[in-house]
Amino acid sequence: MKLFITFEGGEGCGKSTQARILWRKLHQENVPAILTHEPGGTALGNEIRRLLKRRQGSHISPQAELFLFAACRGQLLAEVIHPALAEGRVVVCDRFAHSTLAYQGYGRGLDSTVIDTINNLATQNLKPDLTILLDTPPEQALARKLSLKDRFELEDLSFHRRVREGYLKTAATDPNHWLVIDASLPKRKISEIIWDQVSQLLPCPPSLRTESPLP
Repeated sequence: MKLFITFEGGEGCGKSTQARILWRKLHQENVPAILTHEPGGTALGNEIRRLLKRRQGSHISPQAELFLFAACRGQLLAEVIHPALAEGRVVVCDRFAHSTLAYQGYGRGLDSTVIDTINNLATQNLKPDLTILLDTPPEQALARKLSLKDRFELEDLSFHRRVREGYLKTAATDPNHWLVIDASLPKRKISEIIWDQVSQLLPCPPSLRTESPLP
């Protein structure tokens, strides 16, 4: 079967950790799955990631930032996501198109209609079957960071609050495809909530898939 699951959230919310836990759990259950991420995941994407994340260097305008993320996404679709889905794999992706609406739309103030047009072009209208949002106030999430390393983490608090608002508003428009989780819960509890939801989307009965413990 093919299944596309994305993880979203602000800086320091723990989504990358939970994406890895889910990917490992799928493998334990003998479900063919891959784990990828944005920005990056391909040679081109990794080069662009370095430009987007570095703390120092030339200023990147919001418009240029939008197109750079779209270029990463288009390449990731072509090289990784579409081939994996065509093989019937589960694709777990750490960030996807909703990040652009939250960060470049709500965070940077770019027009949502323009963002939707560019996102649809980059993704070829591919939509996640499930988007998992790890929600937490940015004050708490950023406090988890031992050091702020990239240009997004270094943005002021108002930026991160707008990003969170964007995520919550977007999730509210499509509750059937979003799972919003309080990221302040214990890590194991979060992974259990995620597996309970994901197991409902897998072909085997959930009762058979929830017997083995999470890592």
